[in-house]
Amino acid sequence: MRSFLLAPCLTFAASALAQTAPAPISIETVKEATRVLSSDDFEGRAPGTPGEEKTLAYLAQQFAKAGLKPGNKGSWFQDVPLVEITSRNVSPLTFTGAGSPIALAYGPEMVVGTYRVTPKSTVANSDVVFVGYGINAPEKGWNDYAGTDVRGKTVLILINDPDYASRTLDGPFGGKAMTYYGRWTYKFEEAARQGAAAAIIIHDTVPAAYGWNVVQSSWTGPQQVADAANNHMDQSEAIGWMQLAAAKRLIGAAGKKYDQLVAAAQTRGFRAVPLTGVKASVSFDNQVRRHASKNVVGILPGTRRPDEIVLFTGHWDHLGRCEAASDGDDICNGAIDNATGTAALIGLAEANAKAGATERSQVYLAVTGEESGLLGSAYYGDHPIYPLARTVGGINMDALSVAGPARNIVVVGKGKSELDTYLDRALTAQGRVAEADPMPQNGYYYRSDHFSLAKHGVPMLYLDSGDDLVTGGKAAGEAAAKDYTEKRYHGPKDEFDPNWNWAGVAQDLSLFYTIGRELATTTAWPNWVAGDEFRAIRDRSRGSK
Repeated sequence: MRSFLLAPCLTFAASALAQTAPAPISIETVKEATRVLSSDDFEGRAPGTPGEEKTLAYLAQQFAKAGLKPGNKGSWFQDVPLVEITSRNVSPLTFTGAGSPIALAYGPEMVVGTYRVTPKSTVANSDVVFVGYGINAPEKGWNDYAGTDVRGKTVLILINDPDYASRTLDGPFGGKAMTYYGRWTYKFEEAARQGAAAAIIIHDTVPAAYGWNVVQSSWTGPQQVADAANNHMDQSEAIGWMQLAAAKRLIGAAGKKYDQLVAAAQTRGFRAVPLTGVKASVSFDNQVRRHASKNVVGILPGTRRPDEIVLFTGHWDHLGRCEAASDGDDICNGAIDNATGTAALIGLAEANAKAGATERSQVYLAVTGEESGLLGSAYYGDHPIYPLARTVGGINMDALSVAGPARNIVVVGKGKSELDTYLDRALTAQGRVAEADPMPQNGYYYRSDHFSLAKHGVPMLYLDSGDDLVTGGKAAGEAAAKDYTEKRYHGPKDEFDPNWNWAGVAQDLSLFYTIGRELATTTAWPNWVAGDEFRAIRDRSRGSK
């Protein structure tokens, strides 16, 4: 996260940071928007709730006040068809056939739900198979399902990639850098393609990058899925997570050793292991509600090349009401995640409008459904308001840091695109440096909305908090990140604090402003670097315009 310094404009004090031209961004605009959006009145900004209605009205008002125009044919909104599914009357997840039955309670020991739009989900006496990391990657010569028919069965899946524990970036799946194969979204997708009746991920804090508290708060209560003509009936009947201790107990009762299975799953040629005789059962009712959530879109029209678009994105949604804290607080306010990034959209729009329109158009897109799997940005990617072939590139803002100013900035996906050169120029003016994500094993590249645009070939920057703080260095940065992840992330205590240090937000928004204006005035079309996974998509897109 970064900071705003004193209103009305951002300036930098002489310190370890070099002087740079101030960006006309009001600290009070961003601070106040963060406070409002994360207040209890907005009830955690869950899609399809009164909190969404308040959020949409506030963002449209603030975008207009900032100087933007409605960005979708005279409207501030883009409908995103969603289905809200709330699991009710969830039975224990029960395993029989390995000694005494093992029954896992919903919430503290397991969570379960479904993508299927159906009134009831039932898995009864389903054979259980341990499928390692649940990956089928032909281009890597890796298939955890090879030789095993899991149709109608329950698969147990490890989180992350087989080589996540590597200390380097060498390995079949990029070493410690998580690939999309390591994400829970992929694992459920592949299990469905394989015909599994149920897919259960074994939670382990280190490879998951978050504790069970995050799983429990995120997977209980109403869940959002994209609406689909087939009601997602091609998906597994049940999907969810189970606690590591429960998985070890189950596998041990089946006569296997958990650590040995994990070690085998990390080697090429692994074959899935049936838990012979073990059957899984779970059932639950589904309360289904279709609704149209909304992306909010505003535009600062360009003066000379208005059909060329520079994009700023951030997700407005959060979890709404969630698992209550010990004090009874059950509102997941999402102050950091992502009231800060949404407020940054308002602040940047205001600054750019005051500075004057640029040659290219600037589009400010606040998307819905990020917490449910990047649903709003994915919908925009599939149904763009502005042609993606004419979208120059952009910046995604998600969870800005209020830990204070930093000497560096962390680039999630450093080296992937030519946008890095724009970043380097802006950082040089600030006297800061870019560093690669120190925790690529956490898979942050696949966990925010830039990914939805990247999949369509649009170069996007995703910049995380600088972790080398001016006060306290790397140790202080790591401590701040750990404190947030363990005590506030996806929980009721991610709340606005009037004592936050906004100086780091100021640095970063000044950076985003500089990069955005350069992109919006140049005639260049930055691309992905040669050999990047998204380069061919961009080349085809740009070649077809």
